[in-house]
Amino acid sequence: MVGRLVLVLGDQLSDDLSALREGDRATDTVVMAEVQAETDYVLHHPKKIAFLFAAMRKHAARLREAGWTVRYTKLEDPGNTHSIPGELLRAAEATGCTEALATEPGEFRLISALEDGPLPVHFFPDDRFLCSHAEFEDWARGRKELRMEWFYREMRRKTGLMMEGDKPAGGKWNYDHDNRKPPKHGLDAPGPMRFAPDETTQEVLDLVRARFGNRYGSLDGFWFATEPAQARRALAHFVERSLPLYGDYQDAMVRGAPFLFHALLSPYINAGLLGWREVCEAAEAAWRAGDVPINAAEGFIRQIIGWREYVRGVYFLQGPDYTSRNALGHHRPLPEFYWTAETDMACIAEVVSTTMAEAYAHHIQRLMITGNFALLAGFDPAQVHDWYLRVYADAYEWVEAPNVIGMSQFADGGVVGSKPYVSGGNYINRMSDYCKACAYSVSQKTGDGACPFNLLYWHFLDRHRDRFEGNPRMAQMYRSWDRMDGDHRVEVIAGGDRILARLDAGERV
Repeated sequence: MVGRLVLVLGDQLSDDLSALREGDRATDTVVMAEVQAETDYVLHHPKKIAFLFAAMRKHAARLREAGWTVRYTKLEDPGNTHSIPGELLRAAEATGCTEALATEPGEFRLISALEDGPLPVHFFPDDRFLCSHAEFEDWARGRKELRMEWFYREMRRKTGLMMEGDKPAGGKWNYDHDNRKPPKHGLDAPGPMRFAPDETTQEVLDLVRARFGNRYGSLDGFWFATEPAQARRALAHFVERSLPLYGDYQDAMVRGAPFLFHALLSPYINAGLLGWREVCEAAEAAWRAGDVPINAAEGFIRQIIGWREYVRGVYFLQGPDYTSRNALGHHRPLPEFYWTAETDMACIAEVVSTTMAEAYAHHIQRLMITGNFALLAGFDPAQVHDWYLRVYADAYEWVEAPNVIGMSQFADGGVVGSKPYVSGGNYINRMSDYCKACAYSVSQKTGDGACPFNLLYWHFLDRHRDRFEGNPRMAQMYRSWDRMDGDHRVEVIAGGDRILARLDAGERV
């Protein structure tokens, strides 16, 4: 009896995958492949490639141990067609199989490639997520605003996480107000659990260094978990060591301390080494045991069943053209310092350097440093989107595009955010120690030494006044601008013009 092919992608490394449940290990063949089409559709950070290839090879070994026949193509294998549809066709020719089963990919690009491929592929829902496409569509139908907070409350009710009957634990749904403490001197931040590369991972690291070592980002010091047992140890480490202070300091930024109390579990969750339920239940259990304050547990769980599920819902609801949106008409090219960290702005230099070294930056660094500056300066959102997708180990288009096109760049016109996330230098100074080492003065509002964030903040508001002055959440900003002395406003706009002219000329900023 000729069986079927069961496709398992690099971000589907879960034992309980819908395509595997539909398959028959006695007759079907699992297909997994390391292909250039997936490493190169954007030029991914070497650490992301190494993480996924090592995790894929180990997952294939676990599937074989579980009784599956696995056809695994390594990147350097002779005959590798270097595309997922091509490897399915090659497997079909080798096995005689005439159809394939697949869990729905997380990107329209790959869904389309498989639908248009030479082999019939039967898709099954990716039920590793809490909210199905149909459920999100039902929730969104008829709403004028798709606000995450209301969606999140539905997910809390659905899961029962941190609920007391039909009420939220502690009487509030959201404790974000308690999660905005600036860093204080002497914070003892343990950071994530690190894992020394084993033989399989080292083999991958050698391959990636040889093939992709000249890309943006460093492969040095690779420490990611690459199998579920390690990822669960990393989860336990986070819950015990970092979660108690995660809430208080999740927005804080400190030079030379890129991780602070952040979990760094998103690469493992998004690739399938951890599931949302075990992660959230571990945080809830620590809170119920009295080991973690409510603001920390709630804030962490909100990121998983609230924000993560919400952005996936938005991505599939909005459709394949979402990444091409540009509601503000921004077309300035992304400057070279996003790739080199060679800028006099200490905050951007710090975040880009960390990104190059670790394939990581936490959410406030992404939103309020690199994303904020990109929005203030009017960089092309398609180029900003491409940069974020390239450089982070947890980036897949379903999660990255709504975060960048929507929340960070307001390029979707307000689908995700009710207002643009812009700020001057004062916010950065309050939430970090970056400004102390900066060539610019955060207290200076005009002139050559003024913080570019200060100048471009008001420049952005002024040039987009027609769109935003009627926004209730931005009215106070415009009242403040209008109260300023007329000559001062002229100086601010002129200073912003000079910064933008230097960017356009490719000069150091």
